[in-house]
Amino acid sequence: MLYTCTMNTAIDLYVAVDELKPDIVNRTHDEDYQPNGKGVNVSIMLKRLGIESVALGFIAGFSGRYIEESLLEMGINTDFVKVDGITRINVFINSENEYKLVNQGPMIQQKEQEILLKKVKEIPAGSMLIVSGSLPKGVSDSILVDIAKICSKHDVMLVLDTSVCTVIETLEYKPYLLKPNEEEVANLFNKAHPLSETELIECGKELLKQGAQNVIISRGKDGALYFSQEDLLKATSPQGQVVNTACSGDAMLAAFIGKRMQENSLEDALAHAVATGASTAFSKGLSDLADIPSLLNQVTISVYKGA
Repeated sequence: MLYTCTMNTAIDLYVAVDELKPDIVNRTHDEDYQPNGKGVNVSIMLKRLGIESVALGFIAGFSGRYIEESLLEMGINTDFVKVDGITRINVFINSENEYKLVNQGPMIQQKEQEILLKKVKEIPAGSMLIVSGSLPKGVSDSILVDIAKICSKHDVMLVLDTSVCTVIETLEYKPYLLKPNEEEVANLFNKAHPLSETELIECGKELLKQGAQNVIISRGKDGALYFSQEDLLKATSPQGQVVNTACSGDAMLAAFIGKRMQENSLEDALAHAVATGASTAFSKGLSDLADIPSLLNQVTISVYKGA
């Protein structure tokens, strides 16, 4: 079974204006509300691929209820920890530029964190847990290490997609997959961003050396790099009109995991992942997958052995 964990859930409000001007009422010509948070996005994309998952994490207030109700309407199982406050509402503005306004979210108490860790301990052996996104107020970076220890002890495959630098400390517990973007890789190794492709490859290999079983570095318009002990793959990305990049990495991760679970080849899974990430960037929200066949024609996978 697949589980996702989003500790800092959100509603994403997408709006479009012709031009964003100061000191006046800016009227939008398009808007869209979406249940969000990186793990939530992964659960939604997995559902669109025909794969079931259970969404874990924290929710609060009316906005948290909206997220849970929306997922249930989609047929996605949930097991959230309910906390005081209001789940954050983020705003993404598409105008002459793309603007992203991301809020902090509610404070999470220690007792609520313990409840979440208990749920992680109850995940059946042989399952996969995908932990994605930022940490909310009150939650220490060390919770990722706690989760990694639990998954290692209980034979649960752990996937991490987060900017939190304690990811490095989880590597001794051999997580199944890491999916950092280029900026996150630079932060993990205290390097100046942007990194060259050669530097990214060196960093990816180092993550494997330190314990990660698989690594995908997402590169936006430049595609992605995949690493394992056996392979190094490079994927190019389709090009198109970018509308909203907020969820593209989540879509990429879900497509890769989903296609591998459906026993697609590594190359095919990576191609679908990059195409799905691009499709999402070209949309207001998560891809509906309608354009994936045409986008796949623009994806090239280069295979290198002995990564």
